[in-house]
Amino acid sequence: MKKILIQVLLLVIIVALGYFVYESIMEPVRFDQERRVRQKVVVEKLKDIRSTQLLFRRVNGSYANEFDTLIKFAKVAEIPVVKMVPDPEDTTFTKTINDTVGYIRVADSLFMNKKYTIDQLPLIPYGEGEKFEMSADTIERGGVEVFVFEVKAPYTSFMKGMDEQTMRNIIAKAEDLEKYPGLKVGSLTEPSTDGNWE
Repeated sequence: MKKILIQVLLLVIIVALGYFVYESIMEPVRFDQERRVRQKVVVEKLKDIRSTQLLFRRVNGSYANEFDTLIKFAKVAEIPVVKMVPDPEDTTFTKTINDTVGYIRVADSLFMNKKYTIDQLPLIPYGEGEKFEMSADTIERGGVEVFVFEVKAPYTSFMKGMDEQTMRNIIAKAEDLEKYPGLKVGSLTEPSTDGNWE
């Protein structure tokens, strides 16, 4: 009887240890999977902001410094819908003519199939109401003034509710490499509209 009790107790200890070993392996895997899902959503929104900023600059000559201006622009501004047709005077059919067939609002063009409205553009996904940090400015490059913008989402915003220690490790690693601890698009120091995930 005592031997059976010891065997049952050992079996319970083995199962418990196996569970803890399994969890210690799976916890970082689950964290990484969730981080990738969240980052993908944030990156898509940053790409939408970048596209809107590029259209804003094309129309206004500079980038928007705040989201209210950018949203108002997207709601009212129209961009041409261009149809490319073959040049009738070209017998080789290699030249084309751009023919404007109409205009479409920026909001309808960029945000028609999104899971959020244009008014939610400044909100960081998973950020519980936190907003992207956005700035625009000019810098000098080669004696020429260049317009720049930057939009940032820190890890602490879109990774809320995830393992604190792992998040602190990711932030510390980014800071050690002198990189922004989060996702960002554009730069206030370089004439770039690239994202730091690209």
